[in-house]
Amino acid sequence: MKIRAERSTIAFNIIGYVFISLLTLLCALPFWLIITGSLSVETDVIRDGFRIWPSHFTWEAYSKVFERPQQIFKAYEVSIGVTVIGTALGLFLTSMAGFVLSRKDFKYRDSLSFFIYFTTLFSGGLIPWYILIVNNLGWKDNYMALVVPGLMSAWNIILMKNFMKSIPDSIVESAKIDGAGDFLIYLKLILPLSTPGLATIGLFMGLGYWNDWFSANVFITTEAKYPLQFLLYKILASAAVLKTDVALNLAADVKPPAETLKMAVAIVVTGPIILLYPFVQRYFVKGLTIGAVKG
Repeated sequence: MKIRAERSTIAFNIIGYVFISLLTLLCALPFWLIITGSLSVETDVIRDGFRIWPSHFTWEAYSKVFERPQQIFKAYEVSIGVTVIGTALGLFLTSMAGFVLSRKDFKYRDSLSFFIYFTTLFSGGLIPWYILIVNNLGWKDNYMALVVPGLMSAWNIILMKNFMKSIPDSIVESAKIDGAGDFLIYLKLILPLSTPGLATIGLFMGLGYWNDWFSANVFITTEAKYPLQFLLYKILASAAVLKTDVALNLAADVKPPAETLKMAVAIVVTGPIILLYPFVQRYFVKGLTIGAVKG
């Protein structure tokens, strides 16, 4: 009986590993097609579509992206700086808000939670947002316009609050008995215990800052201040213009790699942020599920 149970366990594990491996390959296949597409000749992609392996290998799309390498590296600096600073400040402010709203001894926590939730139902719109940033705050062509609007969101605050509610109240009470203040409790006890929640929200915020090109499109006018996503968007727009019939009539020899350029841009943009996920993956599911099930 014991041997039969062990065999069934081994068979189940083998089937599970095979299924997960196949699922992983299916998930990785689109990204691999993007890589091969970026390394293919433009005419091959147009004629045959995307292939598992390039028919004719070329770096043409990447040479077009890095035609002005100093501009790309400067855009990388801007994107990395905005992402790191915005995520760090956002986590600090969001975790403080979550800590305050999770405290049972805070009299107005339900009222403030309602007002925060209420902002998810309605939006002021683009025009009031633009007037506030440009006219009232004076952040036109300023990095502050890229960092500050994304520092806090209602969803992240609610998620952080629900996660911190899972921390036992006895920890806070014992620290108060020992004479610790609220900020010291938050800094020395609550934050270390909230690592899964912080990693989850940090990943959301980091992805948001890294992929944000619209704010730069609206507020940034100096080319040296362009983040990577907006710069590559401009490169794609230029390639699309050169692809039109009018442009080709003006310059018959111009054949920009429009399709492969899209793939190369996707690799350049997503490559660095993909490297972040393995470091927070072990916290991600735990932080998301704990924050979701607590009321």
